[in-house]
Amino acid sequence: MEVADDRLMREVRDGDVGKLGVLFERHHVALFNFYLRMGEDRAGAEDLVQDVFFRMLRFRHTFKDGTPFATWMYSIARNTRIDHFRKGRRETALDEENVTPDRRPSAAASLELEQETDLVRRALDMLPEDKRELLVLARYQELKYEQIAELVGCEVGTLKVRIYRAVHQLREIFFELRAAPGARPAGETV
Repeated sequence: MEVADDRLMREVRDGDVGKLGVLFERHHVALFNFYLRMGEDRAGAEDLVQDVFFRMLRFRHTFKDGTPFATWMYSIARNTRIDHFRKGRRETALDEENVTPDRRPSAAASLELEQETDLVRRALDMLPEDKRELLVLARYQELKYEQIAELVGCEVGTLKVRIYRAVHQLREIFFELRAAPGARPAGETV
């Protein structure tokens, strides 16, 4: 039976720091992809993931009973990214190989999927960072609205409105990009 993340983190907090390795194995890929989707390059994302787990160890005493582990972890991840930018580093483009699917049914379907994925990626990059972060946390990192609301410091109802607006803006940008000269209409192949 798999031990819950919250329990593992309580054990780390209480001195069994070896359990942090289990948490790393469970969550490093999700954090890595979070940073990629937020605009980091591969090397930057890897560095940030390492920094998150270092901070989790260093600040393990701040993990409180009743706090969902994912909420606590993404709070540290967000703060790590903020500190990263304060040091003068700049955002870079998304790393495509971790965002696009690995298996594709056919060449035509593959091309269409690749074009749509590229348009979504470009539209996501064009969103203001606060809206992009909400969508990444909700859709890609699959955090619950309650967890995200706690992270960003607002009520769940407010968060739902913000996510709705972010999705609406993303959809508008997507269709503008799709209609732009040089963009292929859906279904058109080479």
